[in-house]
Amino acid sequence: MGFIKRENKKFDYTPRYYKGDGNPYEVKHKFDEFRTTVGKRKSLKGKFNSAINEFKNSKNGGFNSTIVIIVAILVLFFLFIIDFDLSIFLPKDN
Repeated sequence: MGFIKRENKKFDYTPRYYKGDGNPYEVKHKFDEFRTTVGKRKSLKGKFNSAINEFKNSKNGGFNSTIVIIVAILVLFFLFIIDFDLSIFLPKDN
């Protein structure tokens, strides 16, 4: 009954008119060849460190000032909504 172990059938299909290199059915992302974080299996810390290194070594380098300005405006807007008093950061005149 269960003494003979069956293996799955394997089919080696090649398209009739495909003359290219590699597998035509391989799913590959558009930017994988430019990323260093894709490919090898790494831990979360390894992925984070490689992403930081890639960010530092990019052509732009550093941070984008537009994003910093937008985040600052959103934080101030949030503080305005929750009615936060900014006067605690100002010196008091006695």
